[in-house]
Amino acid sequence: MFPKLTIDTPIELINQYVKGTMVENLGIQFTAIGEGWVEATMPVDQRTSRPGGLLHGGANLALAETIAGLGSMLSVDINEFDIRGIQVSANHTGGAFEGTVWARAEILHPGSQTHVWNVEIKDDAGKLISTARVTNMIVKRNGK
Repeated sequence: MFPKLTIDTPIELINQYVKGTMVENLGIQFTAIGEGWVEATMPVDQRTSRPGGLLHGGANLALAETIAGLGSMLSVDINEFDIRGIQVSANHTGGAFEGTVWARAEILHPGSQTHVWNVEIKDDAGKLISTARVTNMIVKRNGK
């Protein structure tokens, strides 16, 4: 049984929910949620960088899929439905070598079987470094 998550769930509880997962390992922290949107941060450090110190594009994709996934989870009963990322694509338009990146996901299509999200990731100065599109599939749980 999963805890019921809604946009009224305190951010601290949501961040506790991801303890011991890749989300925690990458240092992703949810910072704000609302109707149809989610925001989070991720550090630019040894966990998220490629050799040479540049933020890894795969870390950006993980951040994008993570916050879009939470957004979908907040809009369904997660004891009845599972959220599965079925497609993610991104254009990396800049880079970061230090600090924190800031991400915001906004839902474009809140369908009954799929959700489509747009995610923008910016550096500490507010410069766009990646834009992603994430599609999540909403799947009925089979009780397992």
